[in-house]
Amino acid sequence: MRIPFELAETLAAAVDEGTLDAAARRLHVTPSAVSQRIKALEEQLGRLVLVRSKPVRATDAGAAVIRLARQAALLEHDTLVELGDDPAEGARISVPIAVNADSLATWFLDPLARLSQRHPVVFDLHRDDQDFTAGLLESGAVMGAVTSRGAPVAGCRVSVLGAMRYQAVATPGYVERWLADDSAAALAEAPLVDFDRRDDLQNAWLASRGVDPARPPRHYVPASNDFATAVRLGFGWAMLPRFQSHEAIARGELVLLGGDPVDVVLHWQQWNLRSPLLDAIADEVVAEGRRVLAPVG
Repeated sequence: MRIPFELAETLAAAVDEGTLDAAARRLHVTPSAVSQRIKALEEQLGRLVLVRSKPVRATDAGAAVIRLARQAALLEHDTLVELGDDPAEGARISVPIAVNADSLATWFLDPLARLSQRHPVVFDLHRDDQDFTAGLLESGAVMGAVTSRGAPVAGCRVSVLGAMRYQAVATPGYVERWLADDSAAALAEAPLVDFDRRDDLQNAWLASRGVDPARPPRHYVPASNDFATAVRLGFGWAMLPRFQSHEAIARGELVLLGGDPVDVVLHWQQWNLRSPLLDAIADEVVAEGRRVLAPVG
C-alpha cells in the first residue's frame, strides 16, 4: 500500500484549516475535490481519517497520515533548497510549533524572528500549557515543542532548555490589605490569579506554605501578558516568571511574598528527522533558552 502525497496533504490542510471549504481555498481546488480526496484516502486505507465535526479533526489513523504529510513537505523543502531553488520565488514552508504561554510572551519569539530572516519559513504557533504541548507532537500536529516533558516523545529527540523560575508576587497595596500578617490563615482568604484551571503553580506554592489550595478565591486570566497585568493591577497574588516581574519589583510596583521559587524545567522536543531547517530551528531555540533561562542542576 502507498499513500499518495496529494491525499495526505489534503487531509493535513483540512485539519489545519478546520473546514473542508477553508482547505479548498488554501489548496486552490473546490470543496468537492477536497471531500473526494479524503474519501479516496479513507477507501485506500480502509479506515476513517477525519471526523466531520466543527472544526474537523483527525482520527488516530488520520494523525499518522498528517505526520507523514508534514515530514514529506519538510523533506521536499530541504531538497529544493539544496538544489538551489530560490525561496523568494516559491511558497514559504509552514512549521507548526507548540509553546507554553509564558515562553511565548517572554523569550521564544526572538529566536524565531532571527530564523525567519534567514530561512524561507513561516511559523504556526500552538499555545498550550507546557505539560500538554508534548501531546501535540505525539498527534503530529506540530514538528517541535517547548515542553516540561523530559522523556522523548516516540520518534522525537529532546534537549534541555533551562528552568523558567516563578516567584510569588503581589502589589504593595494588595499585601497591606490581604497579607499584612503573612499567615496561612490570611493566604487562605486572599484572592489569587490563575492562568486557567490546569495551572497548578499557585497551588504548589500554597501547599508549600501549609495552605489548602482549594481555599482561596481565584481570578482566571488565560493570557500571559494579561495575567501579569492583572497581578500588577492588584487583582491578586500569583507566581510570575522573573522575566515579567523583576523590573516591577525593582520599581517597587510588586513585592515578593517569600517562600521558595518554583522552577519549571523546559525542554525542546522535535521530530527525530534529519532536516537542515529543523536543525537550524533547534539550534536557535536551544541556544536562546540556555542563554535566558535558569540553568538546570
